[in-house]
Amino acid sequence: MKRKFGLLVGLFMLAAMAACGKEEAVKVDETGVPLPLDVKLTVTEQVDVNGIIKMEAVVTQGDDKVDDADEVEFEVWEEGKKDDSFKVESTNDKDGLYTAETSFEHDGLFHVQVHVTARGLHTMPKKEVTVGNGGNYEEAIEGEAEHEHGHAEGFSMHFMKPENMKSGESTEFVVHLQLDGKPFEKAQVRYEIWNEENPDKHDWVDVEELVAGEYTASYTFAQVGPHKIQIHVKDDKELHEHEEHAIEVN
Repeated sequence: MKRKFGLLVGLFMLAAMAACGKEEAVKVDETGVPLPLDVKLTVTEQVDVNGIIKMEAVVTQGDDKVDDADEVEFEVWEEGKKDDSFKVESTNDKDGLYTAETSFEHDGLFHVQVHVTARGLHTMPKKEVTVGNGGNYEEAIEGEAEHEHGHAEGFSMHFMKPENMKSGESTEFVVHLQLDGKPFEKAQVRYEIWNEENPDKHDWVDVEELVAGEYTASYTFAQVGPHKIQIHVKDDKELHEHEEHAIEVN
């Protein structure tokens, strides 16, 4: 009996220690507010065609090097082709360092944005890469500006597009907003959703800001087929941003 009791006490202490360790992972300031994530993004800014582009993100929170990030993913796209972006998963090299590599087969200007989610926070700094001689993007830039209506300087939006959406089931939509590299808080955010086969009927969905700069809402699709979702963002001044995405409902 004593042996069993000792074993139970030992297990309880281990669990308590693990819980304490988990609590300590979230660093807070003197007021109890979580410290912001700091992400230093470094990329190869000039490279030859087919050359290796190295991407590194050093993630810290206060003096703490963040080794336990939930997600560190590099999103890459060519100028004017944001809808054709692709993701590159990172390798956790410890000491807060996350790395990845990619390359391109033609001249161009490319964007690298790292999406970091850790300890209930999200941040997404961005850099540019010139491959070869760069490129001429006047028409592409005009098309992208028309599609996105030109994001304000310093503003960025990252929509976490769900996978395997099904009619009759609730789907959670999440968008992360930043302004000047910091979470954009207390914004007025709404999702506008419609079926492409019935474009006259648009549903408007209000969202909640559950985490600083992270806006979440749930929606149940009534029909299968191609849909569109447009994210509208306003503040109490003059900012008004929106971004449209195509989604498929099964």
